[in-house]
Amino acid sequence: MIRRLPAAATLAVLLLAVPAQAEPAGDPSVKRRLEAQSIKYAIDKDGDFKVTYNYRKEGRTQLVFVSGRTETVGGVPVREVFAPAAKADALDGAKALDLLRASRRAKLGSWEIGGDYLYFVIKLPDTVSAKQLEAAMDVAAEVADNKELDLTGERDEF
Repeated sequence: MIRRLPAAATLAVLLLAVPAQAEPAGDPSVKRRLEAQSIKYAIDKDGDFKVTYNYRKEGRTQLVFVSGRTETVGGVPVREVFAPAAKADALDGAKALDLLRASRRAKLGSWEIGGDYLYFVIKLPDTVSAKQLEAAMDVAAEVADNKELDLTGERDEF
């Protein structure tokens, strides 16, 4: 005689057999540098390190990401630090030209559109120290938050 398992029991057995999705681990070298500076972070689904800057005096926050992977340019591993400032549809031609001019004046970083968003992006050799990485993150946060204020008024979306 063949016994049949109820549907719920069968489903439970199948769910137990499926391996759980592992959380992205993130690059250990970035973890070490962030932790050396006592920076709190989360790792997003892409493996990027997400840091929230709090500007308590202004009552604002700003997201900054450190890429969880590098790209090699001329034999040099390069890592991105990036901070969203606005949705790209907030830009008209005049604002886009202003961003190009601002990118020209910037000593570190430039404006880029990625998907539907405007980001301030800093590309660094991956050999930077923990202190240098934090300094780049500070710059990205400040520049992006100032541009968010400029483009959207008081809204604090990022």
